Amino acid sequence: MNAHAAAPTEAHGHSGWKTYTAIALILFALTALEVVTYEVHDGSITGAIASFVDPIFILLLVALSAAKFVLVAAFYMHLKNDSRIFSGTFVFPLIIAVVVIVALFTLFTYNRGLQHIF
Repeated sequence: MNAHAAAPTEAHGHSGWKTYTAIALILFALTALEVVTYEVHDGSITGAIASFVDPIFILLLVALSAAKFVLVAAFYMHLKNDSRIFSGTFVFPLIIAVVVIVALFTLFTYNRGLQHIF
């Protein structure tokens, strides 16, 4: 009976505690990088790194947040191991949302530019 109890876990290929611990540490490191990025932009940390971070501050925060989102969705929501239909059901609306948000930002930026001309 013990052989049958272990089989479902192996069949689905769920990750073990070592993987979840590693992902948690990576998420902690990414969060720490987000905090450091904000502190550099805020002026609390100065130096050569500030001249690099300031122009791409928003891009860095979005990239770090996206990386954290992907890790959480893939491992903690088990999308990595589930059927493709579940991943598609999750990812397709996400792609639509990203396209809509980028379109709105583009329109907002374009509209602000026109208002400054007049």
